[in-house]
Amino acid sequence: MEVLTANEAKNNFGDLLLKTQRNPVHITKSGKPVAVVMSSKDYEIIEEFKMRYLKEELARSRNDETAGRVEDFDSFFNDLMAGKYGR
Repeated sequence: MEVLTANEAKNNFGDLLLKTQRNPVHITKSGKPVAVVMSSKDYEIIEEFKMRYLKEELARSRNDETAGRVEDFDSFFNDLMAGKYGR
């Protein structure tokens, strides 16, 4: 993965956007990693993967004690992603 300083990213923003269409780019500040910039397509894929993973884990963890408490996965995860349950 390519690494750019925050200053390089700022000064070459158009180039940064083009690079992210191929691969995510790490951004550092004072030599420390602070961000990863990626294409919106990659971001959507990751978010979909996280949602599937969370749904599967929740379904796996359900037992008699929790049955009926979370009936509508889509509503629950929409609320979760909207920050209803904190971060």
